Amino acid sequence: MTKKKILIATGGTGGHIFPALSLAKNLIKKNYDITLTSDKRGLKYLRDTNGINLKKITSSPLLKKNIFILIYSVLLICYSTVKSLFLLSLSRPHLIIGMGGYSSFPVCTAATILRIKFIIYENNLIIGKANKYLLDFAEKVFVSYKDLKGIKEKNKKKVIQVGNIIRQEIIEFNNYEDLKNEFDIINILVLGGSQGAKIFAEKLPQVFKDLKESGIPLTVYQQCQTNQEDVLSKFYKNHNIKFEIFNFTNKISDYYSKSNLVITRSGASALGELINVKIPLIAIPLPTSADNHQYINAKFYETKGMCFLLEEKNISKDLYKLISSNFKDNTKFNSIILNQRQYSDKDIFNKLNFNIEKIINEKN
Repeated sequence: MTKKKILIATGGTGGHIFPALSLAKNLIKKNYDITLTSDKRGLKYLRDTNGINLKKITSSPLLKKNIFILIYSVLLICYSTVKSLFLLSLSRPHLIIGMGGYSSFPVCTAATILRIKFIIYENNLIIGKANKYLLDFAEKVFVSYKDLKGIKEKNKKKVIQVGNIIRQEIIEFNNYEDLKNEFDIINILVLGGSQGAKIFAEKLPQVFKDLKESGIPLTVYQQCQTNQEDVLSKFYKNHNIKFEIFNFTNKISDYYSKSNLVITRSGASALGELINVKIPLIAIPLPTSADNHQYINAKFYETKGMCFLLEEKNISKDLYKLISSNFKDNTKFNSIILNQRQYSDKDIFNKLNFNIEKIINEKN
């Protein structure tokens, strides 16, 4: 029996790449022939792709800094769409899944022209620009939460809530029970997204120094950019703070196991993982995120009692107070864990498999 073909269009940051890779691995297990497209930026995260056909589709967001950059980005999008048309014409997949972001736009546009079914996935709480443009032509939109904003009334019938597409290792992660209820020592994990947050390396060390000097024992596991490693290491050594510095890693669950507090950007994928591993977290949204989606993500989880929300401009003023007050009385930490335990994405792939198979088999 010939395998049915599915093409997954992704690219850009880890927030788009990691869910796409998790989905691809799951579909391979279900005996689908999988192709995954990505731009150059996303390809560097795709190291574990056994059985997945990789195709590079160069693309760009619609840049409006000046007329020349705008023209260049439009031409690049057009070029990527034409390249996608050739790719899809040759491979004729049964279904395309766009994972959001500018990198999926040319492929899904080409699918529209060729009348190939496509689904889009949106894991933020406000629909992204690319997905917003594509939704009129998509078969369905898979969403993490029904609270998604920005969907026109005519397209609401296309919405299927599936949950957060997370990595298998996160689904299987279950060793938080012994570590997360004890806060005699604060083991802080600092995550800046797949790119590493430059501002965290600049502002957080001073806060950690003040915490240490106030008598709070702590260990810091900090993700940073490569050019920040030496400065951070020197600072922590000089102030006798236990630490471990790392850049991008495919083994982030190793750090989840060591930590009982996380400071993180609030991309949808990062928050989705952390809610599933049940760690108290402080979400600090990227203030320049498109449509302020990171703030909307963090606010959603804060409202449900699953995280703290702290704006970047208030790091120096409020982060010390937030951590020190909860160290003295960790009722709020334990309340966050309790609320997180009410939620799980363990059934995500069953939901995806059921809906994908149904869509593929539906007659046009």
